[in-house]
Amino acid sequence: MRKGKILVGALIALFVLASTASAIRLRAGDILVIGDGGFSPKKLPKNRDAPIEIHGGGRIDTISGELPPILHKIIFRFDKHGHVETRGLMVCTRRKLEFTDVSRARKSCRGAIVGKGFGKAVVAFPDQRPFGAGTPITLFNGPRKHGNPTLFAHAYLYQEGRLGPTTFIVPIEIKRVRQGRYGYLVETEIPEIAGGYGIPKSGSIRVEKRWTFKGKRLSYVNARCADGRLQAFGTFTFKDGTRLSGTFARRCLARR
Repeated sequence: MRKGKILVGALIALFVLASTASAIRLRAGDILVIGDGGFSPKKLPKNRDAPIEIHGGGRIDTISGELPPILHKIIFRFDKHGHVETRGLMVCTRRKLEFTDVSRARKSCRGAIVGKGFGKAVVAFPDQRPFGAGTPITLFNGPRKHGNPTLFAHAYLYQEGRLGPTTFIVPIEIKRVRQGRYGYLVETEIPEIAGGYGIPKSGSIRVEKRWTFKGKRLSYVNARCADGRLQAFGTFTFKDGTRLSGTFARRCLARR
C-alpha cells in the first residue's frame, strides 16, 4: 500500500498547487516544484459562493537533473472564500474500492467520482536503471469524518515484470480551520516506499463534478471573489530535510 500512497499523495499536492495558480515555480536548493493550472469561470460573485471547475498539472524536478529527494509530508491551507459541497452526492466506501482496478472502481462508485487524473513516479533501485511507473487517479466522495468532507484517492499501479498490480486507496479529510485568510486544511504524511527508492515526479487532474439535488444544480467545488483573488499556502517537506513552501494566489473578477 505504501507505493500507492506516495504517488497519490504527491499527485494531490501537485493538483492543489496547480489549481490555485498558473505557471507556479517554487525552489529550495536543487529542488523545484512546478505547477500550471487554473479554475473557471474567472468571474464570480463577491458575496456568495458559486460553482467552479479546477484543473492543473505539476511536477517535482531538480536544477541539476538528478532525481529529487523523496517527498515526506504535504500541508495545504486553502482560502476561506469557498466551500466543498456534498449534499445529494453519492458516498463511496472503502469496501467498494478494495481490490479493484480503475475500470471496476469507477463503475462501482460512478456517482461519487469528483475528479480524475494521472500520476507518474520513478523507481530507482540500487544497481538498476531507473524505470517509470504510472497510474490513473480517481477522487471519490467519501463519508464525512468529524463533520468534514472526505475523499478517497484510488490508484491502480501496474508495471509488468517489475511492480505487480496493486490497488491503493488513500483517505483524505478536508478540515475546517480558522487561520486568518485560510479556512480549510489538508495534511498528508507520505510513508516510505520500496525501501526508499520510489520517487513521485508528476501528475495532472481535473475536478468538475456537478449534479442535481432537489431540483437545484450543485457543484463539488465552489468559490466567491471577495477581494480579487483566491489564495492557498502550501508546505512540502522532503526526506532529506528540505522544506519548500509558498503562497499561491490567482486573480478573479467580482460580479454582483
